This record gives sequence, C-alpha cells and structure tokens, in this order.
Amino acid sequence: MTRRVAVTGIGVVAPGGTGATAFWDLLSAGRTATRGITLFDPSGLRSRIAAECDFDPFDHGLEPDLCQHADRYIQFAVAAAGEAVRDSGLHPGSGDGWRTAVSLGSAVGGTTRLEHDYVRVSEHGSRWDVDHRAADPKLHLAFQPSTLAAVVAERFGARGPVQTVSTGCTSGLDAVGYGFHTIAEGRADVCITGASDSPISPITMACFDAIKATSPNNDDPEHASRPFDAHRDGFVMGEGAAVLVLEEYEHARARGAQIHCEIGGYATFGNAYHMTGLTSEGLEMARAIDSTLDQARLDPTRIDYVNAHGSGTRQNDRHETAAVKRSLGAHAYDTPMSSIKSMVGHSLGAIGAIEVVACVLALKHQAVPPTANYETPDPECDLDYVPRTARPRKLRNVLSVGSGFGGFQSAVLLTGPSGRNR
Repeated sequence: MTRRVAVTGIGVVAPGGTGATAFWDLLSAGRTATRGITLFDPSGLRSRIAAECDFDPFDHGLEPDLCQHADRYIQFAVAAAGEAVRDSGLHPGSGDGWRTAVSLGSAVGGTTRLEHDYVRVSEHGSRWDVDHRAADPKLHLAFQPSTLAAVVAERFGARGPVQTVSTGCTSGLDAVGYGFHTIAEGRADVCITGASDSPISPITMACFDAIKATSPNNDDPEHASRPFDAHRDGFVMGEGAAVLVLEEYEHARARGAQIHCEIGGYATFGNAYHMTGLTSEGLEMARAIDSTLDQARLDPTRIDYVNAHGSGTRQNDRHETAAVKRSLGAHAYDTPMSSIKSMVGHSLGAIGAIEVVACVLALKHQAVPPTANYETPDPECDLDYVPRTARPRKLRNVLSVGSGFGGFQSAVLLTGPSGRNR
C-alpha cells in the first residue's frame, strides 16, 4: 500500500540566507549571493567567484567537537536538520527511533577537509613519505561519505533506515526521493532528508575549471550566473545544505503537525550516454518527469511551476528546455520555469534539496522565485524563465528537476493543500 507523505519541517543553510526566512527573502527579492572567493586564495584559477555561506557553527549550537573536527558540509547539515526538526514540532528521542529514517545526499563529501589534511600530512616529504602524526585522529570520518547520515541519525535518535546518497548533482533530489519512498512503502513514519555540500576548495574548483564548466566572469560576480540567457558561460560554484522532515500523512495529522505540502512523486533515470554530455532532445529528463507525474496520477497541464536545474551551462539549459516541452507539451509555454542557481550558485549535491525547500516556500508564499540576471533570450531556450523579479502566482503542483554528471536525471513533485483535489 502506498501511503501519503507530508512535509512537516524545513531547514536551510544557503549563500546569502541561512534559515528559511532569510533564504526566502533573498529569493523573493531576486538578490544574488555570488562574490569573489574568500575561503582560500583563488588567484591561480580561471573562475575565482563563488556563492559562499556566511556560517559560524558556534552560532547554531553545534558542540565544540563538531566545530573543531567535522567537515564544513557536516556542520551545514546538522544546522539545517536542527532547524527542520524544530519546524516540524518533533522532539528528538521522543518518538519511535526504529520508525525514523535518515536519507541525506552529497556529491563530494568531505573534500574540503581531506584536501587540507592531505597537504598537512604530506608537506614535509615526498608523496610516499608522510607523517601520520600530523593527521587529525578523526580524519577517518572525512573519508566515509556515510558520516553525513550517521552524524544526523545519532543526533536525532533515528534508528530506522539510514543512508547517504551520492549521485552527483542530483544527490539532493534523489535523497528526498528515497526518503519519500521509504515512508510511502511503509518502512518508516518519519524521515529526515536532504543534502549538504561544501565544494568551494582549490581541488574542486580546479576540477570544474579544467572542463570550463564554471563561469570566468570574475569582474562581475553578481551577474555571472545567467541560466537560460543567450550569454551564459557556465555555472557559479555554491555551497550549503537543506533538510526536510517528511512524515506519513496520518502520523502528522495525529499529532497536530503543520503540513507544508506533500511529496506527490519522484523518479530518476540515467542516460547511459556520457559522463558530462547530454543529449539535445532531453529524453531522459522527460522520462523522469513523466514517471513522476504518473505516480501522482497528475496530468501535465496541472503543473503550475517548474523549478529548473538551470545551471547556466549551454548544453544543460538547452537540454532541460527540450525535456520540459516534451513532457508538458503546449502547457510548457504557459508554465513559469526559473532557476535559483542564478542567486545562490550551484552547490553540487546540495542544490537539489535546496531547490526542493525553495519549492516548499514558493507554495507557502504563492509566488515564483525569479531567474536573476536573465536579460537576453536564447532562441533554443524559449520558455517563460521569470526574469529578474519574483511573480505572485496561484501554485498547487510544483515540479523540481535536476541533472547530474554521469547522466543522472531526476524529478520530484510537490503538492500544496489544494493540489490533490484540483
């Protein structure tokens, strides 16, 4: 039996807006958080800009041990999860831990910490002549992607299914989707789900520099991320985390919880084509959209807004536009579609979860966040991308889509209180 799945809590750590209220203020105002990199000296890089979080772990009640030893992406996740659990009204340890799951995603995990300690351990010798005494005794935690979910599960007493998802830039959407299915299929009643990444480090930036995926617009960082614009020249790296509390619908109602919205469907497919390339027809993303709508028994004409992957690379925006037109047909031209990466950058695995939280807030405020910096139309991207300014709109069914290196294509459907019976 498939059970209904409600969203009862949200939390977010994002560039320019930590906390759901500040995050929505940034999005609704169309402000951008992209600036020159300050986390390290980027002078040798082609792209020297990013969307950094203004984040101090001590401000979020994290224990000294986490502040000192945990990678930045773990700190983001714990802070966002704390906000989400508080928002849900659940009390850690008070429920049935065996019926509480965790599903969190990350594309690059503890890269920042690993890079720092690799240098520290190796700096006085050759690559084979290392000094183990220079290593942090808890460095092993950065090696294990599972640390992300394990730390959050321990903190909130979750003893049900616990998993870390790593599927590149769709990690956040996939983690939420797996959390949705965990509850829908009866394996848990509550799931703490989302994603976190902190990829603004020399090695990660150099990786994307090498394939020229990031924007080199260093002189004008606030306008560098330009999804769907004819002059787009790559994405701007970001960082952050978003966490949602999902609950079986009747479980949430029984305890009088506020219900932000429901998850109506989720699907993911691969393209078996290329690690970084995309087919121009958008078949794989369209398949994910179609499958998601089929799960919800929802006609494509009932989609009110598409939260785009919208990375700002030439091939992705073209591919995504084709996919949405293939799935929604003529209705695609009447459906607003925007990319918040224009404001908060592309935080790799985290961004899918951040975008899902943006969709929850869009349903709450009945408004579509804009695509900042959109100025010049591209003939191959001919939909309504909500340029520069947020738009009030009646929203009931919202689709969030993602695309990732490796050919991953995913979609999640969110439904507001009136969406199911429209």
